[in-house]
Amino acid sequence: MKILIISSVWVEPNSSAAGSRMLQLIHFFQSEKYIVEYASIASESEFSFDLSSLGIIQHAIQINNSDFDQLLLQINPNIVLFDRFMVEEQFGWRVSNVLPNAIKILDTEDLHCLRQARHEAVKKNSETLNYNSDVAKREIAAIFRCDLSLMVSDHEMNLLQLIFQVPKSILFYLPIWIENFTPEKPDFQVKPDFIFIGNFYHEPNWDSVLVLKNEIWPNLKELLPNAKLNIYGAYPTQKVHQLHNPKERFFIQGRAESAEEVIRSARVLLAPIRFGAGIKGKLLECMEYGTPSVTTSIGAEAMHDNLPWNGFITYDYSDFITKAVELYSNQEVWEQAVENGYDIIQKKFMFSIYKSNFLDILKELHTNLETHRNANFIGQMLQFHTMRSTEFMSRWIEEKNK
Repeated sequence: MKILIISSVWVEPNSSAAGSRMLQLIHFFQSEKYIVEYASIASESEFSFDLSSLGIIQHAIQINNSDFDQLLLQINPNIVLFDRFMVEEQFGWRVSNVLPNAIKILDTEDLHCLRQARHEAVKKNSETLNYNSDVAKREIAAIFRCDLSLMVSDHEMNLLQLIFQVPKSILFYLPIWIENFTPEKPDFQVKPDFIFIGNFYHEPNWDSVLVLKNEIWPNLKELLPNAKLNIYGAYPTQKVHQLHNPKERFFIQGRAESAEEVIRSARVLLAPIRFGAGIKGKLLECMEYGTPSVTTSIGAEAMHDNLPWNGFITYDYSDFITKAVELYSNQEVWEQAVENGYDIIQKKFMFSIYKSNFLDILKELHTNLETHRNANFIGQMLQFHTMRSTEFMSRWIEEKNK
């Protein structure tokens, strides 16, 4: 069996949760004896994971280029996995045209249309979310066109079914997972600082840092005169570095060589996330590494069901500060929060919870793909029109560029 993964980026597990997620999927398919090949339209960076170390053949590809058709024929994969909906838009029609019997899987990472709707609502100071955006139309169409979409958030899986009428049969809930986990007892006394960590390419992270700088830290630092706040994240720009202020104990540390190390060394993570989607890798890592957190309902969304959070959830800035002080100062509360995080991991994020069902649905797709597709008429209809609109536009661009 072969799987071809197509992405707009190369895998960077030390830069973002999305990179870690992709590496998890690669390891899973390899463990199930799939031959994995990886294709990307991006240029590799110094932080890209060396996929060749896993025996993975890598391909540099271009959009609007029929050379990709020949590559598909050469690889002849049983499964094609698209990393985010924009990749399916560019290459999905080619896969359907060249390899109509290949299973098409979309790894959504998060619902981009939900993240965008929340961002727009924050900018307008509104509680109303617009689900009728162009991004939503594009993203939902891609989900319908694929045989299966992997969802990291059960909240978003439910939203797709309720708001957009996406059939459950083409969705599968598979969060970022933890394979092996042994709870430890961290030492409250040797973890002196607050922390925030997040890739600065991701707008919700930049927004969270601004909230910390302008709304949270000015008061919090006065209540805890010995505490520091360390801000870590990949790809910090000049505007991020300009927030660095040692006098205020607000430190822009840049990229973390080891996210695990900096999270383990912190006492509390602060994540005042105002918009976003998916699940937050930083908060899952906090649970895994024994570091409690204070976040918002959007930060904690789809991450704990009804289980007690590993810290506090609040949207009010004043309450956020109060809860941060309590979690930082009260060892008993802090230790209970650590235990809560361990409990969440064991009940919601262990791969053993999902592995068997994931294997079953892959087997079903391999065995009964035609029946599965016939039950998704909207997907077939969208595929029909895409094959005639996107295809001819792409071919026109290719000819124009010659």
